[in-house]
Amino acid sequence: MTTSATRRPTMVPEVKLGPAAAPGLYVHVPFCARVCPYCDFAVQTGGPERRERFVGSLRGEAELWGERWTHDLPFDTVYLGGGTPSALRPEQLGAILETLRRSLPIDPEVGITLEANPEDVTPAAIAAWRRLGVTTLSLGVQSFDGEALRFLGRAHGPERGVAAVEVALAAGFETVSLDLIFALPGRGDERWRADLRRATELRPQHISCYELTIHEGTPFARRRRRGDLRELAEEQRADLFVLTHEVLARAGYEAYEVSNFAAAPEHRSRHNRKYWEHTAYLGIGPSAHSFDGVARRWWNERRLADWERALESEEGAASAADNALPIAGGELLGSAELVLEALALGLRTTAGVDLEALERRHGIDVLAANEARIATLQSRGLLSLQPPARLVPALRGLAVADALARELEIPVHD
Repeated sequence: MTTSATRRPTMVPEVKLGPAAAPGLYVHVPFCARVCPYCDFAVQTGGPERRERFVGSLRGEAELWGERWTHDLPFDTVYLGGGTPSALRPEQLGAILETLRRSLPIDPEVGITLEANPEDVTPAAIAAWRRLGVTTLSLGVQSFDGEALRFLGRAHGPERGVAAVEVALAAGFETVSLDLIFALPGRGDERWRADLRRATELRPQHISCYELTIHEGTPFARRRRRGDLRELAEEQRADLFVLTHEVLARAGYEAYEVSNFAAAPEHRSRHNRKYWEHTAYLGIGPSAHSFDGVARRWWNERRLADWERALESEEGAASAADNALPIAGGELLGSAELVLEALALGLRTTAGVDLEALERRHGIDVLAANEARIATLQSRGLLSLQPPARLVPALRGLAVADALARELEIPVHD
C-alpha cells in the first residue's frame, strides 16, 4: 500500500464533503502547568502573555477555515483537548467558542467537551464552563493513589481528584468522565482494583482507562533506556486489561471501545466516534489532524512557534489566502488503506465492523479474502463473525485489538 503525502501544501482546496454524517471539530490547546513524564502530545508550559497570544492565533485559524470549509451538515461536536484547555481562563475559552460559532457552521445543539485537570476545578470555574455551554467534562484524574500520582508527575493529590469529580457531578453536566491509567510498574492488581473501586463509587457517567505506554522522546523513555524504569510484562498488562473490563462491567459500566466505558449509551463519546467511523472532522491548533470524510487527511504544524509563524505569514496572501493555514502535511488514502484503518479502528470497539457496509463504501470484499483467517481468529477466541457479516471482537480480542486488523489480508484494487 502506498500513500501520496505532501509537505506544507501551498494551496488547500475548498473542503467539500459528503452528506453522510455531521462532522466534528477538535481544538488543541497546547498548555499544561507541567508536562507529565509519560506525555508525548504537543504540549508545553506557558505564561499569561503566551497563552493570550495563542488564543488570538487560534481564533485567526478558525476564521480562515470559515472561508473555505463547507459541508452539508454543521459541526455537532466540539472537543477542547490538549494539553489542558482548563489552563485557559474562562473568558479566553469563551472568546474561542464565540469565534467558532461566528466563523464555522455549528449546530445549535452542539455537544461541547472540555478536558480539565482536577487542580483547575473550582466552583467558580465549573459555573463558568457551564455558562459557556460545556456539556461533557473530562477530568484527568489518572489515579486515586498518592504514590501513583507522584510517579506520573501529576500536580494534584488523591483528595483533589475526588473533590473535582464530586463538584463536577453536582454541577449538572450531561456527562462527567474521568481518565485513569493502569499497568504502572510496581503496582499490583489490588492497587488497581482500589482505583477502579473508588472511581465507580463516585458514579461518573463515563470512565476511560488507558494502559501506560512509554513513548520515545519522553522522560519515561529516557528512564527506560537507563534501566531504572521497566514496563510490566505483556501477560501482566493483558491480565490487568481483562480485570478492568470485568470490574467495570460488574459496576454497571458498559465497554464500547477498548479504553472507554459508559454508564448508559447516551454517555458514550459522540466526538470520538467520528474518528472510529471515518466521519469528517476538522482540527485546529498546533498538531491537530483533520479528515475530509472521504480519503484525504492533513495535519497542522506540531510546534507552537511553527504553527503561529505559518498563521502570521503573508507569503502569497495576495493570490492564495490558503497559504496562511498552518498545515504541515497531508496524505491521500487509497481504498486498501482506508479499509485497513476502518478494520483497525472498528475492531477496537465492541460494535465491531460491518463488512458489507465496508464493501459498499470502498469496494473491497474483506470477508471473501479472509474466510480462513477469520475462522482461525474465531477458533482462538479473539472475535466472532455475526450475521450477516459483522466482525465483533471478543474481550481477548479487544486486548490485542491493534494487532487484529493486521491478521487480515486487504486486497488492493486501487
